[in-house]
Amino acid sequence: MNRCLAAISMSALSVGMLVAGCQKPADQQSGPDANSSPSLAEAAKTAVKKAIEPKPLAVPVETVIAVVLDQTISSKTSKPGDKFSATVESPVEVAGKVAIPKGARAEGVVKDAKAAGRFKGGAALALTLTSVTVNGKDYEIQTSAPTMSSKGKGKRTATMVGGGAAGGAAVGAIAGGGKGAAIGALIGAAAGTGGAGFTGNRDITLAAETALDFKLLRPVDIKQN
Repeated sequence: MNRCLAAISMSALSVGMLVAGCQKPADQQSGPDANSSPSLAEAAKTAVKKAIEPKPLAVPVETVIAVVLDQTISSKTSKPGDKFSATVESPVEVAGKVAIPKGARAEGVVKDAKAAGRFKGGAALALTLTSVTVNGKDYEIQTSAPTMSSKGKGKRTATMVGGGAAGGAAVGAIAGGGKGAAIGALIGAAAGTGGAGFTGNRDITLAAETALDFKLLRPVDIKQN
């Protein structure tokens, strides 16, 4: 009888040790799953957030961005690479939604600047936009670079060439005889004393608040609020 009880006790002890040994690996295996639960929850939150976020507005190539200059730019004093700032004059809409609002800040650079007498007796000035700021975020952009050029002595004319609302054709002319500037759709300067004009030596001067149109050369995605 005592031998039987002893045998039963030994068997129970062996089973207990076996169960304990198996339970430990199981606990170790469940550990990583428990630790990974927060990561899975975070991933799920991120996925849900992306799903409910509004998609960016894709502003396509050839979209016209109309701006007004914040400062005066002259072919006589400017150099290629000089930066300038401007203000978006008209909102840019995509699918009925405003992608770039009126009043947004824009930055640009002088692509070319030649003073009168250095370019076959005339002058040249070309500008391009490099970025636009929407809701506090800067977006890099590539646009056309409308070029304005003046001829030499004897003709008080200048033309805008390339990339504006008129699709790259030479447009408009600066009138002589004190009649002011009329640069057509590319520059948008009204007749009168403002806008673009010549200095006495036929350099080209774009006054502050001169209107300019630029076309996007590549699309840009603008994030919605």
